[in-house]
Amino acid sequence: MLTISKEFHFSASHQLAHLPTDHPCSRMHGHNYIVVIELSAASDALTEAGFVRDYRDLAELKDWIDTNLDHRHLNDTVPGRNPSAEHIAMWVHETWSRQLPELTAVRVSETPKTWAEYRPS
Repeated sequence: MLTISKEFHFSASHQLAHLPTDHPCSRMHGHNYIVVIELSAASDALTEAGFVRDYRDLAELKDWIDTNLDHRHLNDTVPGRNPSAEHIAMWVHETWSRQLPELTAVRVSETPKTWAEYRPS
């Protein structure tokens, strides 16, 4: 199995529900997010050029992130979910897994020391 990844960045605000009122994440705040997608394929499933997927094919995902997530309030953008890093990772995977069948995981960081990863079983 071969794996590639690509990193994307966006800045956005959110306010998390279901937390105590004194929890800092219950107030509106923002982050400089990092999204890393992971794509995997068996060695016999590589493209003729020897790629899991050409990185240039991911330009549409970058455009989608820039349009739908960058400088947005995620409570208004991530449909039907409390916009935690975990839910954002799941939503990105669900949104893009049909278009990118090699997509095996999505990681989301809100701060330099925190990451959430969605890797469907």
